[in-house]
Amino acid sequence: MELAIKFKNDKLVGDFWGGLAAMLVALPSAIAFGVTIYAAIGPAYAGLGALAGILGATALGLVAPALGGTNRLITAPCAPAAAVLSAFAIELVQHGVAAPSIVLMLTALGLVSGLVQLLLGFMGIGSLIKYIPFPVVSGYLTGVGLIIIGSQIPKFLGVPGGTSWWRALISPELWQWQSAVIGAVTAGVMVCAPLLTRAIPAAILGLLAGVLAYFGLASMDESLLVIEGNKLIIGPLGGTASSMFEAITGRWQEIGELKLSQIGSLLGTAFTLAVLLSIDTLKTAVVLDALTRSRHDSNRELIAQGLGNVASACAGGMPGAGQMGATLVNLASGGQTRVSGVVEGVMSLVAFLALGAFIAWIPVGALAGILIIVGVRMIDRHSLHLLESPWTMMDFIVIVAVVAVAVGYSLIAASGVGIALAMFLFIREQLSSTVIRRKVDGGSRFSKRVRLRQDMELLEKQAGQTIILELQGGLFFGTKDQLYTALEPELGKRRYILLDMRRVQSVDVTAVHLLSQIRDSLIERDAFLIFSSLSHALPNGRNIAEFFDQMELTTMTEHVKVFPELDDAVEWVEDQILGQSPTQQSDVEALDLDDLELFSDHKEETLIDLEACLEKRSLAKDEKVYSFGDPGNELYVIRKGAVRITLPSSGGGESAGHHALTYGRGDFFGGMAFLSQMTRFNDATALEDTELYVLQREQFEKLKEEHKRLAFHLVEAVAKVLALRLRYSDKELMAMQE
Repeated sequence: MELAIKFKNDKLVGDFWGGLAAMLVALPSAIAFGVTIYAAIGPAYAGLGALAGILGATALGLVAPALGGTNRLITAPCAPAAAVLSAFAIELVQHGVAAPSIVLMLTALGLVSGLVQLLLGFMGIGSLIKYIPFPVVSGYLTGVGLIIIGSQIPKFLGVPGGTSWWRALISPELWQWQSAVIGAVTAGVMVCAPLLTRAIPAAILGLLAGVLAYFGLASMDESLLVIEGNKLIIGPLGGTASSMFEAITGRWQEIGELKLSQIGSLLGTAFTLAVLLSIDTLKTAVVLDALTRSRHDSNRELIAQGLGNVASACAGGMPGAGQMGATLVNLASGGQTRVSGVVEGVMSLVAFLALGAFIAWIPVGALAGILIIVGVRMIDRHSLHLLESPWTMMDFIVIVAVVAVAVGYSLIAASGVGIALAMFLFIREQLSSTVIRRKVDGGSRFSKRVRLRQDMELLEKQAGQTIILELQGGLFFGTKDQLYTALEPELGKRRYILLDMRRVQSVDVTAVHLLSQIRDSLIERDAFLIFSSLSHALPNGRNIAEFFDQMELTTMTEHVKVFPELDDAVEWVEDQILGQSPTQQSDVEALDLDDLELFSDHKEETLIDLEACLEKRSLAKDEKVYSFGDPGNELYVIRKGAVRITLPSSGGGESAGHHALTYGRGDFFGGMAFLSQMTRFNDATALEDTELYVLQREQFEKLKEEHKRLAFHLVEAVAKVLALRLRYSDKELMAMQE
């Protein structure tokens, strides 16, 4: 009991320090993100932006961890949200929308994006978002990073609001050197801080350095000590409980002013924002899983994130996602459970109420310096390695295209371009891979049905009648020509075309249409199209056997055959070539000793002596001849019927086992264990009513003493047949390796 309480207390202590450290990382960034968004409306709205960042950190921290399923995950305002919302605000300003309406539209955008996340979670889309191709995600993140850098350059240089980043760079007369100095100090300390200490987050040290630099400059310029009208700082927040309540209620009293058309215009941007936030969250959750050897619930997490963003919008805060930096700080500082995320939200609220007056003096240039470093770190520099190989060149082009569209046009358009290019990459990959895994002649692949020597010789002579193609991957419009190119040379010279479908992952209507044309061509020549291993559950859920029936590919004609396994198909073809059928086989008489190939070279008097040593044994269908582990003291010759040899599987059970061989009339089996005097390593079962000659070990020992020559000839005959079987097996293995 005491240990349990101590363990629980240790977790709570770890969660407190982890949450506190995470707040120290998340809050400065949240303030910077909020200022970035709202400063696009006008300098007077910078304070409201800082407030939105703080309220977002509070609401997200209180709601998302409490309802989510990922321990240690910290949810707070993030860079993708800042990039999308600031671009949205700038666009509205350019269209002449009034500032109060823009504030309301930003609030509504956050609300709708949260609702979209909820919908994605309830629909189970969370598991799919994780599979967005890396080049698209890389392009997104790099584009967001560049957008953030571009939006912060004017603030970094202290130029008037509304100035583009490139005009700010080429207009040094507009620069305020104090802002540039403060931003440079902040960025420099943030970059160098990890080299000196990891106990205090780099963003905190950078922010403190920026504030100290500002007041250092203020000691030489008293105008910087005035808060009203000072464009270098955030300005008053009104950090009280009453002001916070007024900010929340006042905004929702005016939300009714928005028109339905305005709400509808948000949907595209809201969807893009929701997807970006979801990707950011799930990417962080995946990294956290790897570090903690845990597993998150993607859909539950999306629902929690959606509710958190809805709560943030209702409180007047900005949306956010699971943050990588703050999460890793939480983990390193002792965070254990979801409580650490709640602690981060509580501490953000405490900081707002207690430090509102201090936050007002934070330099805008310092926040710009922090965000520029954040933006630089979001740029995927490792993707440059994709240029080193021609195989990855197209992936790099996709990244560049997504980045170009994101920076030059919009993130919404970039999402569409990214998805389209991802589909192109997939089709390209499918086209570059072969659907023909293996192509073997009928003389190089035999069934597990053991044949007599004369039958094997006939099958070898008629090998040209059969071709076997093992297919793989997807059979669709992109690989149709490849499949036809492989089959076309065989249509005019083969009577049996076997298609092994065991490794096929998908089939579309175009591929089925091609197979129907091949079938019709074979029917004209009285030839056969044979399928094996038609899956009843492809990865996409489609039942390929039902699909083929629906498309009338495998019905309406006797010239199309379907078998459960390739061996069954090969055995059927062999039977057709040999002129055999199950009906014919059941009507034949049992063989006498002199009819057996094994003893075809022996004299009649010798066979009489041998027959005296043999036992005649009858077995009913499904009756065991021997079982795994039985002593190998009997040699069996089949007079009539067939025997199936199976290798026991690890699963056990009566029906368990792998089909190894099938022996028929005139064959012998059990020779390896008999000659080596070892126990049986397989099971033998009668496939039908079967009659056997059985030579027991005692009779063989007696035969060796009384008829040494006969015993020698018997062993020699068994060895020859075993050697012949090994020859065909080697031939088949060589064909499979080609």
